[in-house]
Amino acid sequence: MGRKRYLIVTAGGVGTRMGGSVPKQFLELEGKPILRLTLERFLEADPDIHIITTLPEAHVVPWRQYCLQEGFHCRQRLVKGGFTRFHSVKNALEHVPDGVLVAVHDGVRPLVSAAFIRRMWEEAENVPALIPVRPVVETLKVLERRSDGRLVSTGEVADRSRIFGAQTPQIFHSEDLKAAYSQGFDTLFTDDASVAEKYGIALTFTEGERFNLKITTPEDLELAKAIAPLTYWRPE
Repeated sequence: MGRKRYLIVTAGGVGTRMGGSVPKQFLELEGKPILRLTLERFLEADPDIHIITTLPEAHVVPWRQYCLQEGFHCRQRLVKGGFTRFHSVKNALEHVPDGVLVAVHDGVRPLVSAAFIRRMWEEAENVPALIPVRPVVETLKVLERRSDGRLVSTGEVADRSRIFGAQTPQIFHSEDLKAAYSQGFDTLFTDDASVAEKYGIALTFTEGERFNLKITTPEDLELAKAIAPLTYWRPE
């Protein structure tokens, strides 16, 4: 029998790049908050999953009230988000036991499919860290910004075939990820894979999903609105 499954959903940010007074995870997509859609996808993939949701402190009570009022019966532990994503995940890991699988997923990636989540869980049983990635398709330019704001070429050539973008969920054996988060904070920690790699945990990479979009800007939200009817509600 496989390990029990825990999910940490990072929704502790305030969404400064989105603008407006409402954090992006609470904006609506397909008539529901983005965060709810994200949680529903994981529940669809595994109804027995243990969920820990990190939230801005000011939104813990409103989110609990929303779930009650709207009949969103999702068993989840609500944890106050930290100063950075690193600190939010570290707070959440205090509620994760050893000997389980723990996935960390951005609360603003609601278009991930249940089929993809199930595949990730299966692959993660046998490796300490599983990271989904997608190849970068744009031509890459290595530039530097001058004091006057102009961008100029450095003359360097980037090999696009070697560059991949990381997605979530990133899944780990919990005892390994908890050990990695015992390290002090580093500004180079941009995701859980970077924390694990610095600690010396071997990373295994797997093919991500094309439409597993992270919604961080108004343009991202408009793109998600266009994609959602075609992809989010597709039958599994």
